[in-house]
Amino acid sequence: MERTDMIKRVAVALVMVSLLGGCSTMKSWFGGKNAAAKKAAEPAELVKFDATIKPRKAWSVDLGDGERRIGARQGPAVADGRVFAAAGEGRVLALDLQTGKRVWEFKADKKEGLRLTGGPGVGGGLVAVGGLDGTVLVLDAQDGSERWRAKVRSEIIAAPTVTQGVVVVRGNDGRITAFDAANGEERWSVTRELPNLTVRGNAKVTAAPGLLFVGHDDGALVALALQDGRVLWEQAVGLPEGRTELERMADVDSPVVIDGTMLYSNSYRSRTLAIDGPSGRPMWQSDHGGAGAIGVAPSAVLVSTAAGSVYALDKSNGVALWSQPALARRSLTGPAVQGDYAVVGDYAGYLHWLRLDNGEMAGRAKVGRKRAIRGALVEADGLLLVQDVKGGLTAFRLD
Repeated sequence: MERTDMIKRVAVALVMVSLLGGCSTMKSWFGGKNAAAKKAAEPAELVKFDATIKPRKAWSVDLGDGERRIGARQGPAVADGRVFAAAGEGRVLALDLQTGKRVWEFKADKKEGLRLTGGPGVGGGLVAVGGLDGTVLVLDAQDGSERWRAKVRSEIIAAPTVTQGVVVVRGNDGRITAFDAANGEERWSVTRELPNLTVRGNAKVTAAPGLLFVGHDDGALVALALQDGRVLWEQAVGLPEGRTELERMADVDSPVVIDGTMLYSNSYRSRTLAIDGPSGRPMWQSDHGGAGAIGVAPSAVLVSTAAGSVYALDKSNGVALWSQPALARRSLTGPAVQGDYAVVGDYAGYLHWLRLDNGEMAGRAKVGRKRAIRGALVEADGLLLVQDVKGGLTAFRLD
């Protein structure tokens, strides 16, 4: 029995030695692929390049509590030489565009617990902002005094649209509501059923004379009559195809861009369309695009993909003129156009300037440490305005 026990112990010891000796091989079997996959999914490291421009901070302002992880993609609005921006804890500020100096500030009573999540919409002497509880707050653009309030049934994370005597609000439940700009009375509302699964966030309604353009979570772009909300035409931008709800996500979450009589719209399903505005007829389509805002240059439409590539699409036919893949998986914003450059922001608070003619890297700057940029970048009078998720608003100028 003792001899048998000894043989067993030696055998077990030899097996353990064998396993220990082969641990690196087993590690490659069970952990190597996972480690490689994890590394492949990480954001691309920033590469060095010879900068040809030097972006400079013109001014920076702390707005207060930012959106953090709400997913509202807050951004500023510009009108009449002023920048209007909202902060989470019920604050709205008007700043001088060139200097960043405060012109006025509205601050809700803390007891209200008002959380302003949609960015401001500006027009007709008014500033309109939406909140998490469905509050619609409308202020005087000149001095920040409160003009009226209203309420919708769900949270508002898109900026309201102030146009042609109405304030148009998009709730996160798919309902579009138009209020009289003078007194806040509801004029009309329309509802569209939401898919079971959608991307967090939605875009503001885009206005044209007598028309409103709305991108929906089911992938459709719809033209509504401003007067009563009637559907005038509908066009599929994203096609909800696939076996699962995740595969069928086709949200149109970026504002429609109007360029003359042409509309440009893109979808979460990496599809961009050029559409004739009056008729709703598609002129061309591209398989490049995403949920971020669209930039428009003189001869190109600029889009960012979910994978982190930036594309310039020919305005006349949608053919890719160039692509820049060096920012892969960095959760890019949609591109803005500043001078001769396309600009995108990323998850780490970096801004990247690309040449419009060939997409090459031209400059880089940072808004601050761990300050992700998710909202649309805004260009106005040569300045690039950037609002980060911690409530910082920064203006950059190109020297």
